[in-house]
Amino acid sequence: MRIAIQEDMLAGRDLLEKFARARDLGFDGIEFWAKGLPDRIEEAAAALENTGLAASGVNFGRQSSLLSPDPAERERALGELREAIMCASDLGAEGVGFVPAFFGAALPDLSPFMTPEQLESELLIAHLRTLEDYADAMGVTLFLEPINRYETHFLNRVEQAAALARRRNHRRIKVVADLFHMALDEADIPAAIRAHADVIGYVHLADSNRRLPGQGFTPFAEAAAALNEIGYQGWAALECGDPGDNAPRANTYALELPACAAYLRGAGF
Repeated sequence: MRIAIQEDMLAGRDLLEKFARARDLGFDGIEFWAKGLPDRIEEAAAALENTGLAASGVNFGRQSSLLSPDPAERERALGELREAIMCASDLGAEGVGFVPAFFGAALPDLSPFMTPEQLESELLIAHLRTLEDYADAMGVTLFLEPINRYETHFLNRVEQAAALARRRNHRRIKVVADLFHMALDEADIPAAIRAHADVIGYVHLADSNRRLPGQGFTPFAEAAAALNEIGYQGWAALECGDPGDNAPRANTYALELPACAAYLRGAGF
C-alpha cells in the first residue's frame, strides 16, 4: 500500500513546503480537495514534481448536489465532478472520491413504486453511465464513498456502495473503504474488506474519534491485515479532523504526525 495525506492537514507557507514535510515524514502522496483546485493546478503539479510525491486522489468534498430534485443543481454538480476528473488526470491522480448525498433524502417517496433511496440509486446509476467512459478516457477512477448514518441516509456501508459499483461493472467505478465511517456502521471491518475485495479501490484513514490513527479504538492492524490479504495495492489516505477545513489543526498535526506515521507502518500499512 501507498500512504497519502490530505493537503490541508499539512502545515506550511505554500504547497511546496507542505509537501516537503509530507515527504520527510515518509508519506508517498497527497490527496487534494476539488474545491478551487483548477486555480491551483500548476502550483500543485510543480510541488509534486519538486518533492517526488504522487497525487493519490481528488476528494470532491461536500459540494455534491448530484441527487438533487432540481435538474439545474444536478447539472452543476455533474459539471464540477467532470472538472474534478480533469484535475485528477492533470495531476496523475488515481481517481476522484465522492459522496453521492449528505444528510436526509431530497427526492420524494413514491412508494409503492419507489422509495427515496431506490430513486436515488437509479439516479446515481444514470449519472455513472454518463461519467464512467469520460473518466476512463481521462485515465481516472470514480470512487463511491459510503459514510456513516449520522451524515447521510444513503450508502452507509461498503456493501451498499459495492452493490451499485457491481451493477455498473465498469473498471472505473470502485468504492472507498473509509475506516472512520466503517467503525460506526460495519459490524466487522476486516470482514467487510474481505467481502468486497473486488470493488475496493481506495482507503481513507482516521481513527474512531476522527483523530489520527492510533489515537482512538479502530483496529488498524486488523484492517491492514485484511487489505494485505486481499492483495490491495492502492492508496490509503489520511482524512482526519474536520475534512476539508483542517488548517487550524495543521500545526498540531505537525507534532503528532511522526508518531502516526510510525504507528501506521507498525500496523502493516
